[in-house]
Amino acid sequence: MAVSVQEAIAAVAAPGQPFEVIEVERDGVKNRVFKNSPTNLRGFFDSARGLDAPFLVYEDEEWSFAQVMENVDALAYALMHHYGVKKGDRVGIAMRNLPEWVICFAAITSIGAISVSLNAWWTEDELDYAINDSGLSVLIGDSERVARSNDACKRANVPVLGVRLDELLPLAPGVEYWHDVVVLGAEMPHVEIAPEDDATILYTSGTTGFPKGAVSTHGAVCQAIMAFSSGVAIQAARRGDDEKGSGQSPCFILVVPLFHVTGCIPVMMSCFSWHFKLVMMYRWEPERALQLIERHKVTSFVGVPTQSWDMLENPNFSKYDTSSLTAVGGGGAPAPPKLVARVDGSFKQGRPTLGYGMTETNAYGPGNYGDDYLTHPSSTGRTPTIVMDVEVRDERLNPLAPCESGEIWLKSPTLIRGYWNKPEATAAAIVDGWIRTGDLGYIDEEGFLYIEDRLKDMILRAGENVYSAEVEAAIYEHPAVYEAAVFGLPHERLGEEVACVVMVKANMTLTDSELHDHLHSRLASFKIPTRMAFTHEVLPRNAAGKFLKREMPQRYFG
Repeated sequence: MAVSVQEAIAAVAAPGQPFEVIEVERDGVKNRVFKNSPTNLRGFFDSARGLDAPFLVYEDEEWSFAQVMENVDALAYALMHHYGVKKGDRVGIAMRNLPEWVICFAAITSIGAISVSLNAWWTEDELDYAINDSGLSVLIGDSERVARSNDACKRANVPVLGVRLDELLPLAPGVEYWHDVVVLGAEMPHVEIAPEDDATILYTSGTTGFPKGAVSTHGAVCQAIMAFSSGVAIQAARRGDDEKGSGQSPCFILVVPLFHVTGCIPVMMSCFSWHFKLVMMYRWEPERALQLIERHKVTSFVGVPTQSWDMLENPNFSKYDTSSLTAVGGGGAPAPPKLVARVDGSFKQGRPTLGYGMTETNAYGPGNYGDDYLTHPSSTGRTPTIVMDVEVRDERLNPLAPCESGEIWLKSPTLIRGYWNKPEATAAAIVDGWIRTGDLGYIDEEGFLYIEDRLKDMILRAGENVYSAEVEAAIYEHPAVYEAAVFGLPHERLGEEVACVVMVKANMTLTDSELHDHLHSRLASFKIPTRMAFTHEVLPRNAAGKFLKREMPQRYFG
């Protein structure tokens, strides 16, 4: 018999259950936490030792859990004894989705070092900034990222370990081959790791033009992994049975980058932790995804809404067997209600899902699933969750009543501890154990959370955060630009696309292609405006001198 969400959470979190929840107070902040969570990430990795079951599938390669852990041990040994990496040192991962990315993450965090995820789309300047900001001890990268970061690593005296580098012969100074350094058979070094020790740094776009390194502890990441896993148990409890879904063994497909929190925590780490198979995609290709879903009987598809849209729009969609899928969705951006209904009607057993999380929450937050999602397609899910409290507050930071709009605040044991070497940014974002999301919304009388707008001047393009200030700063470097405003325009597939209006200096000209060429070396491709407008008139402002960006879409692109 079906039960309410509150009843399901109470049953799953009860004493003696795997997801038993207790209350813990630290530094004056109380949180609900999972009593049975490992104290550090190595606890999850060690559970996979010796398992012959398939774990990673990449192109024509298949890696068992045992093979992955053999490589994890060897890399961990090399990091400590070849590179001299110590507990607390930062080790960068700069590559596309490859099996070695997973191995690197497990090895780095297993020896108490900090895994620094570098965006594979970044330019040389962006990589240069993060390499120096985090103070890397070692960088591990694939061919393209090694070439792109080589000069920065030389200047910072950072050694580089290269993955799949055959096409780069001869090697640049300071770069070593993976197979020369990572020698199978080495034992995992023993390092004491506490829950409060730092585990990860994931960079988020910055409002000042520079990204911020969001730092998470082992305890926070472990709690997030448990939280995502508890969601499956809660949904089963709501149905009143132990149904697993399609009857297939759980299998995820990785369609988002591992350097993003969604790919790393709810997808990759969930599979590592609970011994699920993970089918990896080097890059997103809708038809290739459909082929892999059919071939490997994938049960969970976690991506951004544009990727679900891409699959459904593929002209060959109906030719593929997607009946193994039980969950289709993800997060990173709101999904149009039309897409929610379409997902539910297009997959035999796949139900639509959505999660509202941030890098700062290790991707965890309120989620919307199945029938709830169909009846509340504009909501991002129910509150509170098993270990997260959600409040909507006014400008004086007072909690608001149901259906009243304000800024969304979140509190849970999954939060980052702060931003790397940025105490002011940390203090502004995290207040008394709560994270200020910068999103505006409300909670209705049933407890469903709705996102209405953003306080931050940010564009959500296909799950990527693009801060207007960063793009504007790059545009202003062009000698023909007098002033510029960057904002988002609605886009059916991407959610939003990046647009700009530029006031060109008198007696000068500027074209789309000229501005694109100027930005190409300064910004990752997803940040470059795809819609541009040029004028010789002053851009509209309010009485305080701020751009009236809400008026610009209609005025310049209407």
